[in-house]
Amino acid sequence: MGKSGDKLTQTINLMQIIIGVALFLKGSRHWQTIKTGGLLSIVLAIFVLASAAWSVRILFPYLIAWTLLKVPALIVAPQIEGVWLGFGELAVLLAGGWVLFARLAALRDRSMLDFAVGDSGIRVAKYLFAIWVIPIGLSHFLYVKETINLIPAWIPFRLFWAYLTGAGHIAAGLGVLFSVMPRLAVLAEGAMLSVITLLVWAPAILAAPRTRLPWTAFCISWAITAAVWALAQAPRQTD
Repeated sequence: MGKSGDKLTQTINLMQIIIGVALFLKGSRHWQTIKTGGLLSIVLAIFVLASAAWSVRILFPYLIAWTLLKVPALIVAPQIEGVWLGFGELAVLLAGGWVLFARLAALRDRSMLDFAVGDSGIRVAKYLFAIWVIPIGLSHFLYVKETINLIPAWIPFRLFWAYLTGAGHIAAGLGVLFSVMPRLAVLAEGAMLSVITLLVWAPAILAAPRTRLPWTAFCISWAITAAVWALAQAPRQTD
């Protein structure tokens, strides 16, 4: 598969392992338990099958199902931006998984899922990211106090950074949506999320290493960041 293929396979493994660990640490009941068991099964399948194609074939439908579980919340409480934020985070994760599926699924010819692989699949994944990263950015403005509280106290001008990162999410989405330097937009989003993950959640873990919430938040943030980097690695599309 070559060096680029190996890196992409490592990204798949990283995404799935982190998601499984994050949900395992979260440790709630009912649907959460089902999702945790399923994701840990995916991780096990990776090591047993040792195949990028099978890994993405398992991961992709699972991410779709996980995202769809959030749809009822959008219908019941569409006036709550936090619901759109939660769905947006899952949609970005799904977009990254979709790119991996589009590139590595290796489906047979004339498959029913031809639309989901290759250039067409990557294009859909990028638009999915572009639309749903915008609510993530809007949450920084609508929940500005909560956003500020997440920023470490030693960082100056926290209000400024809360607004700037929110604007960055929105700009990344609009850049991809309207094809205004789309690759740069995704790269900037990946870099910003990497910095946020390290500056916000790594210190939180160090401050309370026995508390589950910082670990869970760090792992989920890392998984979403990995999804964005998977998008950034996708070949350029010609519409």
